Amino acid sequence: MKELKKNQIFSVEIESYSSDGYGVCRVEGRAVFVPRAIVGEQWRIRIVKVTSAAVFARGEELLSPSPRRVESSCPYFGKCGGCDLCHMCYEEELNFKLGRVNDALAHIGKQSVRASEILGSEKTERYRNKAVFAVAQSEGSAAYGFFRERSHQLIPIDKCLLQDELSEKVAASVVKFMNKNAIPAYDEESGRGVVRHVFCRRALNTGDAVACVVAARGFGSATCSLVEALRQSCPELSGIVLNINKSRGNTVLAGDFYTLWGRADITDSLCGVRFNISPLSFFQINPPQAEKLYARAVEYAAPAEDSLVFDLYCGAGTISLCLAQRAGRVIGAEIVPEAIENAKKNAEMNGISNTEFICADAGQAAAELAARGLKPSAVVVDPPRKGMSEDAVAAVAAMAPERIVYVSCNPATLARDILRFNSRGYTLEEITAVDMFPRTCHVETVVLLSRA
Repeated sequence: MKELKKNQIFSVEIESYSSDGYGVCRVEGRAVFVPRAIVGEQWRIRIVKVTSAAVFARGEELLSPSPRRVESSCPYFGKCGGCDLCHMCYEEELNFKLGRVNDALAHIGKQSVRASEILGSEKTERYRNKAVFAVAQSEGSAAYGFFRERSHQLIPIDKCLLQDELSEKVAASVVKFMNKNAIPAYDEESGRGVVRHVFCRRALNTGDAVACVVAARGFGSATCSLVEALRQSCPELSGIVLNINKSRGNTVLAGDFYTLWGRADITDSLCGVRFNISPLSFFQINPPQAEKLYARAVEYAAPAEDSLVFDLYCGAGTISLCLAQRAGRVIGAEIVPEAIENAKKNAEMNGISNTEFICADAGQAAAELAARGLKPSAVVVDPPRKGMSEDAVAAVAAMAPERIVYVSCNPATLARDILRFNSRGYTLEEITAVDMFPRTCHVETVVLLSRA
């Protein structure tokens, strides 16, 4: 095997995809990752980085394009780091995502069962109900946009095809106000400046929409003028919030929240259930796809009228309240106190009385419920990207539910945790992939594990 070196040029055929959507070819026995290349294409590539773990290349010339290649309609594709797959048709994107799930299940989880279905999105543009724009100084004035991939260099934009158009209007209005009033953007290195981000969330099924300006400090006497500017340019808004975030680091929302006008929260519905959503509350950014995901999770849980179901990592109770429409009783657990309060209020708002919510992490909650002598017929888990801890897996398995429904946003940690459940007597039965985030490499998965 010859050693690969930087700037070497090769003619290759793309054979597969990496988990982040890069095309993969083989050169001198090594896997080489090529951004924005599609399986089956012939490329002339230049090696740009060689490490002991991976080799990366740049496409110098596309010799034979795939019929599934498309021209991106976004002028920022490849620059801002937001989208990954705008160079391929949607059918190929779904093929890639289904393959990503199955590759993780086979290679990490050692599973023989494969997902045969991925639920695609009817909308591949303008589907996000929440936007977070970074704000920074660019060429002498404030601008909004997204950071270049793996950096904090702002790429100013004036249109993002994934965001709701109101979000762009809000960001543009805030930046216009800043430049008119000589209010600088926040600088991460020096800690000087004011505005850090513009956050906007809009309900799909009601008229609610809230703008949140994230700043390192307040606007003083200019606060009323900011509110007036936003109300005039964005009459669709139902609330304007100021978040004073003095933290050093990448956290977008932190610190104190002040409602400057209207309401800080919005109300939206999902699967026939209404939800009250505060700026800090988690809520799915693509509700039509979330409804498909939750419907499949409820189907896998198969709750009966007299059944008890646990929903761990329940957030503001979205899956819990969907389950409660069919189960006898649902108990949800979440480590974030604000989310638990939201869940309780959401249950009350919908007149749902067969739910209980406790504030604890998944492992602690499972142990507490087991100590109370409660035996669920099903347990639903929807952990963050890092997946479940060993203790949480053990605690859930120790309750011996007939069914475990695992909702995941990370195929790798899902596959790892399935293997952990296998060792505790659970078998993978059903898998469905769901495309929640078109044009990105992210994919959601819901699986059913049954007790042997």
